[in-house]
Amino acid sequence: MNRDEVYARLKEVFQDVFDKEVALADATTAADVPGWDSLNHITLIGTIEDEFDIKFPMKDVVHMKNVGELVDKIIERLRAKLGPSG
Repeated sequence: MNRDEVYARLKEVFQDVFDKEVALADATTAADVPGWDSLNHITLIGTIEDEFDIKFPMKDVVHMKNVGELVDKIIERLRAKLGPSG
């Protein structure tokens, strides 16, 4: 899955979690999205894990600083799930 495909699915997840369309870019942070507080962050991460059928290690969840890093981690987890041949 490439970055554009991940972004397309992420936009749907953000819309579901925040109940509005959210403009996403690599530099987007929680401060840029009204309602993205610590509680909604947990909901967002759980929804992303369900959407992509992945699990993030807690260290990744804590250290992600923006949507670009989130996209990188999603791609990383998807590749790890597929193994060396994926």
